[in-house]
Amino acid sequence: MTDPHDTDLVRTSLAEIAALLAPAHPAVAEEVLRAHDSPHAYVSAFADRLADRGIDEPVDNLAWIALIDALDAHGLLAEFDWKEDAQEIRARLRKLESRPSIDPWVLFEARETGLPTDRFLDACGRHYREIGAALAVLDIDSDCYPVVGLRAARADELTALAARAGFPVRHLGAGRRRR
Repeated sequence: MTDPHDTDLVRTSLAEIAALLAPAHPAVAEEVLRAHDSPHAYVSAFADRLADRGIDEPVDNLAWIALIDALDAHGLLAEFDWKEDAQEIRARLRKLESRPSIDPWVLFEARETGLPTDRFLDACGRHYREIGAALAVLDIDSDCYPVVGLRAARADELTALAARAGFPVRHLGAGRRRR
């Protein structure tokens, strides 16, 4: 049985993640907390949205899925397929409400646009960091990349909150360069 204090910690962490990634959109936190507190009601209310993910009943990571879907609905997340075109990635990142005010695309080299999706996303993350922004994947153990943007100074905070909630986050371009 889950310790009620752990449930409270997860709930608090999820609310803090929603506030960090969607400060102007309290509806994001409301959806995430609804999924956490009342998973059956959430699945019923968002059946159409969840059907696209093959979810028709509560799952262990429902609140994390709710966060991703709510961020996407508010233009704060872009979800990429494992085989996405570089130009499509660029176009969708530029549409994010959380995009940096300085366009990192001037830092890209032509050869980078031919990289496979995972390596191109890491290159995006490196270039975003060069201008003080960060890109993170809210991992859902799938072959897609749900990507959010935030200030680089808050990236560690996102990682810590996600770890407290029990969900994985991977920062693009922050680790070793792949060859």
